Amino acid sequence: MPVISMFYGIIVSMFFFDNRRHKQPHLHARYQEHEIVIGLPDGETLEGSLPAPKLKLLAAWIELHKDELMADWELASRGENPYKIEPLR
Repeated sequence: MPVISMFYGIIVSMFFFDNRRHKQPHLHARYQEHEIVIGLPDGETLEGSLPAPKLKLLAAWIELHKDELMADWELASRGENPYKIEPLR
């Protein structure tokens, strides 16, 4: 599972060929013991949770990088390495 970005303790990843379970573009994020799956490009929570302040940071980052995330999804869904995306600063 390639890590595409890390910021404020949040680790954002995309799995290779990960389009069977959720059946839509999405990313996985972890913060401490919390994990969440977020749909793209809308930012809808598909599974799991993060603490509210971290979820707000993740939502802001997704909004800033929608196009890059969708391009990375296309790569990862074909089994190719997605590109790193600039962290939230």
